[in-house]
Amino acid sequence: MNTSFKENYRRKELLKKMSTVVLLIVILSAIGVFIWGLKKPFIEDIFTSSTITLIMVLGFQMYMGNSGILNWSYMGYVGIGAFASAIFSMAPQLKHMQIPNMYPFLVELHLPFLPALLAGAGVAMAVAAIIAWPMMRLSDSVGAITQFALLIVFNVILSQWSQVTNGPRTFTLGGTRFTTIWVALIAAIIVIIAVFCFKESSLGLKLRATRDDRNAARSSGINIVSVRYCGYVASAFVGGIAGGLYSHYILSITAASFYETQLFMLLSMVVVGGSMSVSGAFFGTLFITLIRQGLRQVEPILTKRGLEASGSAEIVVAILMIIFLAWRANGITSGREATFESLKNIFRKKSRETKTE
Repeated sequence: MNTSFKENYRRKELLKKMSTVVLLIVILSAIGVFIWGLKKPFIEDIFTSSTITLIMVLGFQMYMGNSGILNWSYMGYVGIGAFASAIFSMAPQLKHMQIPNMYPFLVELHLPFLPALLAGAGVAMAVAAIIAWPMMRLSDSVGAITQFALLIVFNVILSQWSQVTNGPRTFTLGGTRFTTIWVALIAAIIVIIAVFCFKESSLGLKLRATRDDRNAARSSGINIVSVRYCGYVASAFVGGIAGGLYSHYILSITAASFYETQLFMLLSMVVVGGSMSVSGAFFGTLFITLIRQGLRQVEPILTKRGLEASGSAEIVVAILMIIFLAWRANGITSGREATFESLKNIFRKKSRETKTE
């Protein structure tokens, strides 16, 4: 009797957790299909770039949300994945024309889009695997400062390594845009599933234990260094995927595309949505994207009327971030995952309020 009760309870909990994945995928797919149906290239471009941003945010939340450590170096791995996958997929003739002094073995290397995308993410993961182990031994505050310094190192390397990244000049892929609306959507769905499964796995649970109480986690037999190391490396791989999708969408990149400004936007999306849940990363990205795109459409109108409005989107996002940190630190989702049951409870609560009124 007790065994069957426990099994039923586990099944209900599993279905409840997986409803989060289903809900997020349904929302994203519905938006994607609706925008595709509009047949408006401008809106399709906004959705595609926003979906790539969502993948970046999910990879950022994967480590930051579960470990509680701000991963400043994350955009560096996005940049590594972007440049590496671009080099792997470019035709040798185009590489030789654009960067005559590129290393010969890189010039001759030519892979299809999907292997190039995975290989670029693999390079980002390999770099993280090599350098991350000693950083995981540092305390939280010292580790965050070290990772910020690492981001600067990544930026200098990407902007000065002329034989690989074309230095400070623009790196142009040319050819076909492989990252279409459907490629971005499918990739985002796969990443949502992967990041959520990581969160619910034993590794994710151990990583959150190190976030909540480091001493208690150590006394429970959790190897803090190895657990954080695995989370950090996995996050770098997702960042590399996002970078590869971005480079094959925008078709021209520079090292400045993967630095502080972009990291700030990712951080604002995670903070506003709620860093401790995958749903928070999803809804934070959706919310900030709508605000930024709305303000960007308003800026030219205000400028024509004599009002200087350039940069208003960044200012509003920064103010929102301060407001959420001060009055709602756990974000829109309050650190919880969105489920069908939670939606039902919200609708029930609203119906009760309308009846009492």
